Amino acid sequence: MSTVQFLMDGFATAFQWHNLLFAFAGVVIGTAVGVLPGIGPMSGVALLIPVTATLTSGLPAEAAAASSIILLAGVYYGAMYGGSTTSILLNTPGESSSVVTTLDGYQMAKQGRAGAALSIAAIGSFIAGIVALIGLVLLAQPLSNIALEFGPAEYFSLMLLGLAAVSGLAGNSMTKALIMTIAGLLLATIGIDAVSGIARFTYDIPVLFSGIEFLTIAVGLFALGEVFKTILEKDEEDENIAKINRIFPTKQDLKDSTPPIIRGSLLGFFIGVLPGAGATLASFFSYITEKKVSKNPEKFGKGAIEGVAAPESANNAASGGAMIPLLTLGIPGSGTTAILMGALIMYNVQPGPLLFEENPDVAWGLIASMFIGNLMLLVLNMPLVRVFAKIIQTPKKYLLPIIVAISVFGVYAVQFATFDLYLLIGCGLLGYLLSKNDYPVAPLVLALVLGPMIENNMRRALTISNGEFSIFLTSPLSLVFLIAAAAWLLVPLLLKLKGRQVIINEED
Repeated sequence: MSTVQFLMDGFATAFQWHNLLFAFAGVVIGTAVGVLPGIGPMSGVALLIPVTATLTSGLPAEAAAASSIILLAGVYYGAMYGGSTTSILLNTPGESSSVVTTLDGYQMAKQGRAGAALSIAAIGSFIAGIVALIGLVLLAQPLSNIALEFGPAEYFSLMLLGLAAVSGLAGNSMTKALIMTIAGLLLATIGIDAVSGIARFTYDIPVLFSGIEFLTIAVGLFALGEVFKTILEKDEEDENIAKINRIFPTKQDLKDSTPPIIRGSLLGFFIGVLPGAGATLASFFSYITEKKVSKNPEKFGKGAIEGVAAPESANNAASGGAMIPLLTLGIPGSGTTAILMGALIMYNVQPGPLLFEENPDVAWGLIASMFIGNLMLLVLNMPLVRVFAKIIQTPKKYLLPIIVAISVFGVYAVQFATFDLYLLIGCGLLGYLLSKNDYPVAPLVLALVLGPMIENNMRRALTISNGEFSIFLTSPLSLVFLIAAAAWLLVPLLLKLKGRQVIINEED
């Protein structure tokens, strides 16, 4: 079957009435998640995994997986749309990839051009989403065919590259990111060893024999972590919101924004494909690029519409690009895609090259639903800008109990164990302490998801080579991945040391 035929079959799945409903619910919730400062796509997706499990319980296994991932992916790219709203109206990023949007978006809002800024953000996000999806359609099948040639040694090295990439770019301290990665790998070893059948780190506690549940960890660290942060730091102030006058941009706004949107979409997509780079890096690169190519760079930071169009296009294109390594190679490139991968594994759907052969309805249904979801977002975001802006004013005294209730009931509905509720609360407190001390949580979640697969592929490779570790170096592709992983960790470290040396020399 051709790619076009597979895509048509995907649209047949996506146009089923319940999947249209899931896509719509996902993008609406995602926009709300992006609008509410502090929640972010990782927390939103983690929070909704148990909800989707309950909603799809009556469907066949593959249909349930397709419907759930359609909703969760809708939350992911919907949050990218919504994150611009608070950046522009409040000068407060809804999530990290919208930080750059505050530089010019809030200045536009203060000048009475909030509506134009929000509209350009929505249009740029839509175009970027479509560009990323076209890239996904074109690259998905060829990449998955190439990945089918991978052996266990190549997969082991590729997964190490994914971990190194996220660790190398997460947070301000690489040491802290590596500590979190190792912690995630250690947690992944808890339970019955699949090969020997020996219990590892269970301390004769029966509930630990099946391992630490990914869902409980994710919801606790992200969703409850934010709740504890808000409560313990008494972060309950209401902020003044800029007024929205004219909603639609002028012809001049559209003319000025078109080249940055195109450049941001392409740059964001290619950065998104790289494991670990993510939407935040894409938005920064896009903004810097626009400032360099602009004839009037001095207007950036003072309300330049290009400073809104480029980063908003880049972060949405990056979220689409990040789906490529997840679906074709089984390598999540960010914390949110790691959570999406965990959700797929919960439904016994293994992301990777065999996904397109064994579960084509899930893979192509998701891709097709993203086309529909992006169109829904454009239709929703343009006329309903004022409505979504009102969500920002939701008092935290109402919002926090809702998040706690969804977390507790959701985890219990999936696990049916009080142990998981205690673990949920513990992870919530841990999530708060980690964020307070600038320890990134995304590497821990990624390591928890990839840990069992890294171990299994390492064992399989060593079995093939009779225990010789040289198999990871004699395979050319495996060696390339290992060198890339080492470079991803060492290059930022060397640049930092070089920067310190320059400062010392200047002081001398």
